[in-house]
Amino acid sequence: MPHVALRSTLIIAMFSCLVADLRSQERRSFPGEERRFISNPRMTLGTISNLSAAVRIADINGDGQQDVVVANGRHWPQQNYIFFNQGRAKFSLQRPLGSDLSTSYAAEPADLDGDGDLDIAVGNDMAPNRIFFNDGQGMFTAGPPFGGISSLRSLTLADIDQDGDIDILSTCRGRTNQIFLNDGTGNFPTERSFGTRTDSTIDVAVVDWNLDGHQDLVLANRDNQANAILMNDGKLNFTKTLPFGTPQEQTRSIAIADINGDQNPDIVAGNVGQSNRVFLGDGEGGILREFSFGRNDGKTYTLAVADMNNDGRADIVAGNVGQQNMVSFNSGDGDVLVGVNFGDADHATYGLDIGDLDNDGFQDIAVANSNAKNAFFLNRPGRAGDEKSGR
Repeated sequence: MPHVALRSTLIIAMFSCLVADLRSQERRSFPGEERRFISNPRMTLGTISNLSAAVRIADINGDGQQDVVVANGRHWPQQNYIFFNQGRAKFSLQRPLGSDLSTSYAAEPADLDGDGDLDIAVGNDMAPNRIFFNDGQGMFTAGPPFGGISSLRSLTLADIDQDGDIDILSTCRGRTNQIFLNDGTGNFPTERSFGTRTDSTIDVAVVDWNLDGHQDLVLANRDNQANAILMNDGKLNFTKTLPFGTPQEQTRSIAIADINGDQNPDIVAGNVGQSNRVFLGDGEGGILREFSFGRNDGKTYTLAVADMNNDGRADIVAGNVGQQNMVSFNSGDGDVLVGVNFGDADHATYGLDIGDLDNDGFQDIAVANSNAKNAFFLNRPGRAGDEKSGR
C-alpha cells in the first residue's frame, strides 16, 4: 500500500509539472496578455454620430500633444473636425476643418509646404479635393483644389519621387488612381496615374518592396480583382505588376511592416468575408509565404501596424464592421498572432490610427465609426482576457 501511495503521489506531481509547463507555454504564446484597451462613454471624439471614414493622430498645433483629425461623410456631405488634446487624452477643444461640408474619405496630415507644421490633405468622393494649410497653431486656410473629381476612396502621403517633399496618392474605385507630385510649396501641378482604368483600388501603401532604392506601390483591390504590387522603374513608371492573394479576398486595407523580423518588408491585408492575410516578403520582390489571422468570416475595413506592447515586434490593429475590433500581438515566430478584442461588436469601424494619446509610452487607438460615436482606447496593463479590455 505505501508503494501505491508513493506511485500516486509521483503521478500527481508529474501531472502538476506537465500542467504548469503547458500553462507556461500558453503564457509564452500570448505576448499581448498584459495589455488591454479601455474606453468609456466619456472617451469619445465629439458627441455626434457621423458617417466617419478615417481618423488620423498627429500633433496639429505643435504643443507636444497628439491631436486627432476625423474625415466624415463618405458619399454624403458632412463636416470634418480636429480634436485638440489638452493633455492626458483630454479632447476638450473641437474645431471644424474648412467651412464646406464634404463627402470625405480621407484627411491626411503632413508638412506639405515645407514650413515645419502639419497641413492636411482632404480627399472627397465625387467632389473637389483640397489642401488646408496650417499656420502652426492649428488654424487652417483652404488652399486650391488638387486633382479632378473622382470616386476617391483613400489618400496616401509619401515622397514617391524621393525629391524631399511629400506627394499625394489617391485611390479611386473603378477609375484611374492618381499620383500628385508636390512642387515643394504645397502645390501639385504634376499628375501621374498608376494601375489600370478599371482597378477597384481601395487602399495603397508605398514601400521599396524589392529593396532597389525605388518606392513601389502595394494595392488593395475589391470587386473580384487580385491585389497587386506595382514595381517602380525609378522614373515613376509602374509597368511591372506582381499580383498576390486571390480575387476572392476582397481586400479593403493594406499595411506594411516587418512581421517576422528578417529586416524585409511584409504585407498585411485586411479582408472582408474571409480571414486577414500576411504576406512575408523575401527582400527581392517576391513572397516567401503567407498565413491567415483573425476570424474566418472577418470584416476588416481598416488596418494599422505598431508595437503595441513595447516588445520590439510589429503588432496589427484591425478595425471591423459588425464585429469587435482586434489587436493581433506578434509572438516573434513569424506566423503566430494572438488576438485581443476591443470595442463594440455592433459598430462599423471604417478607420483607425495609432498614437500615444496620454504620453505614457504606449500606443493608443482612435477609431472612426459609421453611425456611431468615434472613440479612443487607451493602452493599459492587464490580462488580455480581462472583461475590461473592451469598451
